Amino acid sequence: MKSAIIIVILAVSMVVAGCKSEKFESPAVETEQHEVHENKNTAMLTDEQMKSINIQFGSIERKQLTASLRANGILEVPNQNKASATASMGGVIKSIQVQTGSNVRKGQVIATITNSSFITLQEDYLSVSSKSELAELEYARQKELQQGNATALKNLQSADAELKTLKAKRASLRKQLELIGISAEALTTENIQSTVSIRSPIGGVIRDVKVNIGSYVDANSPIAEIVDNSQLHLDLFVYEKDLPKMRVGQTIHFTLTNNPGQEYDADIYAISNTFDPTSKAVAVHAIVKGNKQGLIDKMSITALVSLENATVDAVPTDAIVNHEGQDYIFIVTDAHAEEEHHSESETTEHKHDEQGHGHGEKEEPKHQARDESKHKEKGTTFERIPIRKGTTDVGYSEITLLKEIPANSRVAVKGAFFILAKMNNKGEGHAH
Repeated sequence: MKSAIIIVILAVSMVVAGCKSEKFESPAVETEQHEVHENKNTAMLTDEQMKSINIQFGSIERKQLTASLRANGILEVPNQNKASATASMGGVIKSIQVQTGSNVRKGQVIATITNSSFITLQEDYLSVSSKSELAELEYARQKELQQGNATALKNLQSADAELKTLKAKRASLRKQLELIGISAEALTTENIQSTVSIRSPIGGVIRDVKVNIGSYVDANSPIAEIVDNSQLHLDLFVYEKDLPKMRVGQTIHFTLTNNPGQEYDADIYAISNTFDPTSKAVAVHAIVKGNKQGLIDKMSITALVSLENATVDAVPTDAIVNHEGQDYIFIVTDAHAEEEHHSESETTEHKHDEQGHGHGEKEEPKHQARDESKHKEKGTTFERIPIRKGTTDVGYSEITLLKEIPANSRVAVKGAFFILAKMNNKGEGHAH
């Protein structure tokens, strides 16, 4: 009897120990099952991480990258869009009202100069104007006397010649005053001025100021140079073997040689028919389209001439990363759907556990996992999309998607390398 009691006690002890062992092991098993459902092709970055590594977004664009020709060139402004502000008469610079880089409009005052000759010129004009008025009266009187045969004909002729001489002199002085910027119509003995303004002949940007306050400038000496970039064009230098490929109307994508980050567009409007004796190249002229911000006369450029009208899907080259021989891009994905998928999987597992093991012992780890997921830090989820990389030029690369993505997907065009590193680190963590 005692032996039977001892056997029963040992059997109950073994069952209780087995249950405790199963309860202790269950969180680890559940964790392993949860990790199985995590998508290894996604990575989540917090807002702080994205800001620190400067993640930037773009989209898949249509670019003319196939059958293209690379060429170097220089930006040029036509001569009719360049001007020098000059003084028609010499003088001493009294003030300068602009500086290099200033935007000016046509007619805006660039500088003022002073000279005693300005005073003399105005004095002569007023004097001749007075004499002209007197000569007109004398001519009218002589004409009336001649009609009454009260005076000789030569007196009328003399008065007529004097009047014409004074009128010519006054007209000449009027033009000289207009050239130096003084209005003859408004000139009186009370408003004679010793200073005149030098005005900009065109609107544009001041490229150079060539004088100082107090310096003397001769007549027609440049005081400042103005450039209008609105008609900016570029001159490409194309070698003889590539000349047959060029035609008017072709599109050019170009970047600044010393700053390749920004791309600009231009259209060919003329092809020169002469060779440069030094470079043995032909100049091809193209007008710059769209935004010209940052473009300056004489800047060197690197261009890509599209020889065909075919366009391809392309992204900035920095958006493409390579991992284990495969090229990828990263798009912003909907993490909510993925979380729902995980939640459904967990619910299925929970029901299975209830059927197989009953209630109570599995409940505590499940609630704990949900609490931890609720406190997860929010951020942006990226999905890795496999692609095939094609032609690369002017900062863009042709791509062929190997997996369908939603229309207008946001692509990480800067910082893709860091997203890949985060994804790889996540994978290494799971391996442990």
